[in-house]
Amino acid sequence: MNREGVGKVALVTGGASGIGRDTAFAFARDGAAVVVADADVAGGAETVRLIETRYDAQALFIEVDVTDAASVEAMVRSTVERFGALDMAFNNAGVPDRAASLHVSTQENWDRVMAVNLEGVWHCMKAELDHMLTAGKGAIVNNASRSGLVGVPSDGVYGAAKHGVVGLTKAAAIEFAARGIRVNAVCPGLVETALTRARFGDELSARAKLANPLGRMAQPEEIANAVVWLCSDAASFVVGVALPVDGGATAR
Repeated sequence: MNREGVGKVALVTGGASGIGRDTAFAFARDGAAVVVADADVAGGAETVRLIETRYDAQALFIEVDVTDAASVEAMVRSTVERFGALDMAFNNAGVPDRAASLHVSTQENWDRVMAVNLEGVWHCMKAELDHMLTAGKGAIVNNASRSGLVGVPSDGVYGAAKHGVVGLTKAAAIEFAARGIRVNAVCPGLVETALTRARFGDELSARAKLANPLGRMAQPEEIANAVVWLCSDAASFVVGVALPVDGGATAR
């Protein structure tokens, strides 16, 4: 098996669970040293433990608050101090929209979703770019959403933030491609995670059947595989893409 990640360093925010954890696993399986960053200390430490035992790979947990620029800058600085480089980053940390409708959304909900899902990505990109521009190379993938490509009625605030992530991704892709840095986004549809189950509860099975032409949810590893591909040399000419990984939902 070709392990393109050997000798490279990958950073995953929101790596304590769900898509982030499976992406950290995928980077480790590909041979990379992996930094798992999250506000969830116990979950992040468990991801590192699993990487070390399953894949015999180097891994480090860093506690981070992506809404705080200083915390994010310290995360990147610690990554480079520990492993000597930062080659790939998946800016994945995010929170759900707590409002079932834009009409009943609160200022608190808006502030929380925007701070983590949009401003957090901006903080991460700025800190990652500081290092990658010096190195003259790198790959960044931001986690957007199907809700960042189309309107989803139950995701008004979340969708606004994720549309913003797509915009940041495209602007950065154009600005930094000539300097050796590729920036892309993944746009997952409905994914089977603990967060998804907690949000939709008993409605989840019915939603999954209607969500896309495949008639099911994605598994976290299916999103992870797309992220690792976007960071790999196999995607060396892919720049500024907001890649739907949604079972065909946005093709309708």
